[in-house]
Amino acid sequence: MSNVLSDEKRRQIIALGRLGWTLRRIEQATGVRRETAANYLKAAGIGVRPPGGWGHRGPAKPAIEVITDSGVATPESKPAIEVTTDFCRGNPPKPAIEVITDSEPPRSRSISACEPYREAIEQGVDRGRNAMAIWQDLVTQYGFERGYQSVKRFVNKLRPSKVVQARPVIVTAQVT
Repeated sequence: MSNVLSDEKRRQIIALGRLGWTLRRIEQATGVRRETAANYLKAAGIGVRPPGGWGHRGPAKPAIEVITDSGVATPESKPAIEVTTDFCRGNPPKPAIEVITDSEPPRSRSISACEPYREAIEQGVDRGRNAMAIWQDLVTQYGFERGYQSVKRFVNKLRPSKVVQARPVIVTAQVT
């Protein structure tokens, strides 16, 4: 027996290739390996997409004009051309992110949800309790509604040196 496909299988592969089926789909329908089907399609002059090339296209064209002023229109200024980098079919293009070049005052950090409980948290740290135990105390005693991670971050910022770290203890036999 030879390693050549029957004429019927060969014609079936070529017909499916002309219909634009993918090699994986041809393999599922005919039971012939993708590599073999690709060889028969190439021999018949039917283009086969290279592996890993699905959905990849060249880079988007750069924007023609960049406006860096604060939005004051002048007679010679033109609106920027919208650049779309989303090549997915059927999806509407996404709007560009607005860029403001005027300097804005720096934002202040938000106050931690743990700040009202600072005294209780400091007492827990002084007693040697870890962040999990402190969080559990806050939930049961004060009705704290935030998560454990909030308390953990707050404890680490309070006094990183006082945070209790888990350490393994190795017990060895004593030699007398």
